[in-house]
This record gives sequence, C-alpha cells and structure tokens, in this order.
Amino acid sequence: MFLDELTPLVQEILGQPLAFFGGFASGLLKLNLADDPVKSWLENQGADVSSSSNDDDNAGKGPQTISID
Repeated sequence: MFLDELTPLVQEILGQPLAFFGGFASGLLKLNLADDPVKSWLENQGADVSSSSNDDDNAGKGPQTISID
C-alpha cells in the first residue's frame, strides 16, 4: 500500500537520476534558478528559464496603512 505511493517517485529517480538529484539539491540549497551561475548553466543545457519570480509580488510595496472607523 505504501509502496504503491512511492512508485512514481522511484520511477522518476531511475528515469533521470541526474535531473532528479540536481533539482533535489537545488531545493535543499535554496538556489534561485533565475540567478547566475545557475541560470546560465541551465540555458547552456537547453532549458527555458523565465526571469519572473513569485517573490516579486510584494517587492517595493512595504507596509500598507489601513484606517479603522
């Protein structure tokens, strides 16, 4: 039962071990894929790296004021 849930994970590891462990390591090290040297390496490998990030949603806005009546 528990083994059935791990089957897709094991298939991904065995199918592309370098890509899987590379993504796993970048997640552990909290590397931003849009920053150099990671971005330039990914582009050399043929990957499409978008420059948008979900961290920019609140960039520059700072604290907001509210009024309570």
